[in-house]
Amino acid sequence: MDRVFSRKKTLLDRLCLPVERLIYHLCAIDPDAEMTGKEYATSFLIFGLLGTLLLYGLLRIQQFLPWFLPQFHTTPMTPDLAMNTAISFSTTTTWQAYAGENTMSYFSQMVGLCAQNFLAGAAGLAVGIAFIRGLTRQLSNSLGNFWVDVTRALLWILLPGAIIGASLLAWQGTPMNFHTYANASTMEHAAQVIPQGPVAALEIIKNLGTNGGGFFNANGAHPFENPTPLTNFIELLAIVLLPAALTNTFGRMVLQPLQGWLFYWVTIFLFCCGLAFVHHFEQIGNPLFTGVDARSSSLQPGGNMEGKEVRFGISGSSLAAVVTSNTATGSYNSAHDSYASLSGLTLLVNMLLGEVIFGGLGTRLYGMVMAAISVFLAGLMVGRTPEFLGKKIGPAENKMIMLFALAGPLFVLTLTAIAVSTRAGLSGLTTNTGSHGFTEIFFAFASCFANNGQTVAGLSANTPFYNLTTSLAMMAGRFALAIPALLFAALFARQ
Repeated sequence: MDRVFSRKKTLLDRLCLPVERLIYHLCAIDPDAEMTGKEYATSFLIFGLLGTLLLYGLLRIQQFLPWFLPQFHTTPMTPDLAMNTAISFSTTTTWQAYAGENTMSYFSQMVGLCAQNFLAGAAGLAVGIAFIRGLTRQLSNSLGNFWVDVTRALLWILLPGAIIGASLLAWQGTPMNFHTYANASTMEHAAQVIPQGPVAALEIIKNLGTNGGGFFNANGAHPFENPTPLTNFIELLAIVLLPAALTNTFGRMVLQPLQGWLFYWVTIFLFCCGLAFVHHFEQIGNPLFTGVDARSSSLQPGGNMEGKEVRFGISGSSLAAVVTSNTATGSYNSAHDSYASLSGLTLLVNMLLGEVIFGGLGTRLYGMVMAAISVFLAGLMVGRTPEFLGKKIGPAENKMIMLFALAGPLFVLTLTAIAVSTRAGLSGLTTNTGSHGFTEIFFAFASCFANNGQTVAGLSANTPFYNLTTSLAMMAGRFALAIPALLFAALFARQ
């Protein structure tokens, strides 16, 4: 990534450079033109808005487009659900208030959702790279060119990775077709509908681009999305691959490799702590159950197997839960609503930390740096001006850091308070009430603000109230963090 965004020579240049030049010619882009921080942020905002509007329009007319199966796609695509879904995928949240196989046509899945996974992921990576540039440049008013960064992120990073990953998934049995749903008869002679479709293409980019979501309602627990232990490993690796590599990219671009390694090992430490917590509390089971043997043995896995996919068990489910909650990839292969209370707390804390553990594509890097500076400033008790990478953090930089730090509490707590004190918000608690119901609501807004998208599914979120409020949380998590980070980087670049 360092070589790609520094426009140095790479192995893929022979294939990608002609396509890149063609894109610039068709879109009238000057690749040598640079943007200020405000221009870069404006381009990022417009790009997200256009993607949202295009996807919204496509979802509203999907019944008139190819591969719509009215006998199977029975969930109505109401205006509020279409708006929520469009915002969800254009912000890499992929919060899904619907079941994919009952709602989305193959055309919507591929041309709409899959395409947005590529575009939104590339835009996030571009912002992360621009943030690093701002930290490294001196006496400069520019952070690069947003359109060039998005193009190179697509051609050199995401498309090659997705082609390789989708081929591996298809080889392992993940469907990649446009067949109609199959009708089967079970051994009890009951009728069963088996959905299929172009699953492999959407599955790999949702993970590689740290988007999340799923082709099917069961997500990574569905045997078509995740057929074998190898696909489970490939998908989890794809989620953390680029965010982890960005720490090394950061160290290379700021010419301080040890800084990159420091961020990397902090990430690994926090990741291992979370994994140990979740696995421990799931393996010991619920201590309030009396007369139940929760011990692991050759005859049983023991622990809390409720909500777990038996192919992966407690270990594989805990690993997936921690990986996805540490990133902006809300995919899952088990039901988080059935996790023990302290396991669920760990997943919630992972998201509330602000994407500092792997995090989203591009967003994790500026999230970790801004969080580190925030903690440093909060504990500062000396009289001199603080510095980072040899540059001073003055009043203007402090304002951007505080905007970044306060956005999460402001939006998550306010929306949660509205939800738990109104009839419209409480009506979504169709399964659980009390403290667990409160957690479901709080978890939903924290997940949306973190652009993560995973949910404890006891909350019925496909209502006008939740479609609107979670949309606000998703947009705030995307833009109310990225814009202060870009402006902070622009201030640094001028020094």
